[in-house]
Amino acid sequence: MATQPQYSQAGAQAALDALLALLNTGGAGSIKIFDNTGSVPANTEAADSGNVLAQLPLSATAFPASATNASPRGAKGTANAITSDASADATGTALYFRAYDGAGTCIMQGTCGTSSADMILNTTSIVAGSTVACSSWTVTLPNGGS
Repeated sequence: MATQPQYSQAGAQAALDALLALLNTGGAGSIKIFDNTGSVPANTEAADSGNVLAQLPLSATAFPASATNASPRGAKGTANAITSDASADATGTALYFRAYDGAGTCIMQGTCGTSSADMILNTTSIVAGSTVACSSWTVTLPNGGS
C-alpha cells in the first residue's frame, strides 16, 4: 500500500517555513541556474551537472512566513526580493535551478522553463553578459485538506 501522509494547514506551514529558513543558514543564499549540457541531478546531495548560466543572490531573509495557499490547498512561500545577475556567466539553455544557503549547501532544486516547470523564467535562452532576473519565486507544500 502506498503511503500518502496528510498534514494540517498549520503543519504544512510550519514545515515549509522550516525548509525555507534553511536558505538563510550561513548568510544570504543564492539561486544558480544550470544549462542543459548536463542532466538534473538525482537529488540535492548529488554533484552539480552542466554549466552555471547565472547566479542570483537571495535576500538576507530569503522568505517571510508562509501563507495559506488555495490551490493546491496548503502552504505557500513567496520569496523576498531576489537580486538579478547583471552579467550571466555563460550562454546556454536553462534546464534546472538549485537554491543554496549562504554556506553553499544545496537546499532544493527543480526544473526551469517558461511554463510547467518548478521555476518559471521569461526565457530559457540565456546569453553570457546579459541580465538574468527572477521577478517572483513561490514554493508550495500541499496539506491534506480539501
